[in-house]
Amino acid sequence: MSDFPYADTFPIHRTFPEEGTQKETILEMMATMSRTENTVWESGQCSGTMYCGDHDHYDFLNEAFAHFSYVNSLQRDMCPSATKFEAEIIAMTLDMLNASALKDSTPVGLVTSGGSGSIAHAMLAYREFNAAKVERPNVIKPETAHPAFDKACHLFGIELRIAPVDPITTQVDLDWVSSHVDANTVALVGSACNYGYGTIDPITELGEIALEREVGLHVDGCLGGFILPFGRELGYQIEPFDFQVPGVTTISADTHKYGYALKGTSVLSFADQALRNSQYFYQPDWSGGKYCSPGMDGSRSAGLLAATWAAMVHLGRSGYRRYAEAIFSTSQLMQDAVTSHESLRLMGRPSFLFSFTSDEFDIYHVNDFLRTRGWRMNGQQYPNAIHMAVTRPQTQPGTVERWSADLADAVDYARAHADEKPKSGAIYGGVEGGPNEEADEFIKMFMAIMMDQQASIPA
Repeated sequence: MSDFPYADTFPIHRTFPEEGTQKETILEMMATMSRTENTVWESGQCSGTMYCGDHDHYDFLNEAFAHFSYVNSLQRDMCPSATKFEAEIIAMTLDMLNASALKDSTPVGLVTSGGSGSIAHAMLAYREFNAAKVERPNVIKPETAHPAFDKACHLFGIELRIAPVDPITTQVDLDWVSSHVDANTVALVGSACNYGYGTIDPITELGEIALEREVGLHVDGCLGGFILPFGRELGYQIEPFDFQVPGVTTISADTHKYGYALKGTSVLSFADQALRNSQYFYQPDWSGGKYCSPGMDGSRSAGLLAATWAAMVHLGRSGYRRYAEAIFSTSQLMQDAVTSHESLRLMGRPSFLFSFTSDEFDIYHVNDFLRTRGWRMNGQQYPNAIHMAVTRPQTQPGTVERWSADLADAVDYARAHADEKPKSGAIYGGVEGGPNEEADEFIKMFMAIMMDQQASIPA
């Protein structure tokens, strides 16, 4: 059996085929792959990844996408619908994030290709907005904030200062943040919520520091931006994190997560138009014509804008509230199952996403066992922990009961194998994990597998 996907099932194309394959044959192959892979998450045992899980909803979005899949959103004279879709996506997101609280500025937004894109555009905006007065900009983020900030700062030549967090509460050290702000600091970062633990940074306190030191504050709501607002409306204890908090200047929120749109869209909201405009690129004297781009992407399929708009307008606030209630209540029941075991400990005060560890044994033993029961968890490190990002598939009947029973067996397994080395580890976006030794080489190997480089393709 080959490690290359579907090598024993379908033809492998190392070169272009001389003659094309019939449409029906191609679609049949793709349908087979899709049905096979859907079984990984349809049971409700996959953490995050599939935020909606409703095939009827996916069919609806695919139909909306199909009407504009072949349209380039750059050509707004040919496709004015793209302007309607994008403008209304931004306006609805600003409404959800309480931009009406901003009385002395004009809130605006930008639709990007995903969370990393929104974060990158925010960092670029802070650099460019402050370029006239700051030559070597720096940004301060909690250690728990997403690596997309590290990537963006690396790409844009911004110094990134990483603030420590309390290992028990997972909250950022505010005194450290305040003491490391200097004349070159252009922005602070807080998460609502962070990917690892599902905990929310003290945004109000970070806003106070930002205002006092006259720097920006980006709230990374890529994960929680489209569910936490509705959780607050439902009465769950979620501290303010949006534009109601003085000092917040940008917020990223992924429509392709709990916004239940197709993969490839996110919204970056700005408290002020001038900050957004600072990251525009334009080249007025090019021989090909005056060029301008609101973001790093050039050509984009208008289908993604259409499908995102369709999702938001179809669900409305009541639909998002309904799904948020099911997710929050399910998450609480799953957390209760964790806390029923004295050997397990939740990390901080989670939201819909919860992470847990053990002071008795390596928690990856629990992960190893849960994998044998079909659970696909995500691993954290320093300390070792595993998390479950609860999504709509977990809210189906029977999932919580299965979780409680399998977790109990996993704890027994972990105790029995406490003296052994676990098989799994912490790889973002991956299930298998791996050893911490020689981490750089392991990461390179893992990335090569993900990209299916030539060496991994059977001859």
